Amino acid sequence: MDDTGHLLADRHDAGRRLAAGLTHEAGRSDTVVLGLPRGGVVVAFEVARALDAPLDVFVVRKLGAPGQDELAIGAIASGGVRVMNDDVVRALGVSESQIERAAAREQTVLEERERLYRGHAQPLDLRGRQVIIVDDGLATGASMRTAVQALRRFEPARTVVAVPVAPAETCRSLEEQVDEVVCLMTPAPLYSVGSWYQDFSQTSDEEVIDLLEQAKNFGRGTSGRDSAGRVG
Repeated sequence: MDDTGHLLADRHDAGRRLAAGLTHEAGRSDTVVLGLPRGGVVVAFEVARALDAPLDVFVVRKLGAPGQDELAIGAIASGGVRVMNDDVVRALGVSESQIERAAAREQTVLEERERLYRGHAQPLDLRGRQVIIVDDGLATGASMRTAVQALRRFEPARTVVAVPVAPAETCRSLEEQVDEVVCLMTPAPLYSVGSWYQDFSQTSDEEVIDLLEQAKNFGRGTSGRDSAGRVG
């Protein structure tokens, strides 16, 4: 940690460095890059720009246990996908009505986030594509695992998880669930994701919206897609 040369300047720097580890993916016309908001979108923007691939957000919302919001009984994600932690649901005796109330509450928030970030634009079509899903770093990897599970419902041809920093064991656990994992830095101990950034200030909604607007130019000219990579 005393060698600042190992630190990431900010999320844009992290994205550029991460993209350098994904050069083998360049030139594929079927690639889509997804960022987990908010910070992951900044990193994903640089990856998408380097690969000249369409960029979109993938929103995941945790379903907290009744009276224990920090304990996840499941999650919902973009596209109406719900993933449940059945073992936790059974252990806590959570009823179907409690699940539905939690899901309805979080679905409202998820839809608000998607409207805010995407406006009237339709989400990218992921079926049969190579999907690179990006975050600004992982600790336990719980959110990323949920996102990966949710992505399976969209039937991508290939799924790649790409992050600038994460524990080696978290990266190894994800390797069992996706086709490829790219972890730029695997420090031990991790301490925290933010400790590996010189600037890890919170990403604003406005920055996410601005980057997604800029990214509408990425992937332009690909057969069968418009300027945002959407199937027309």
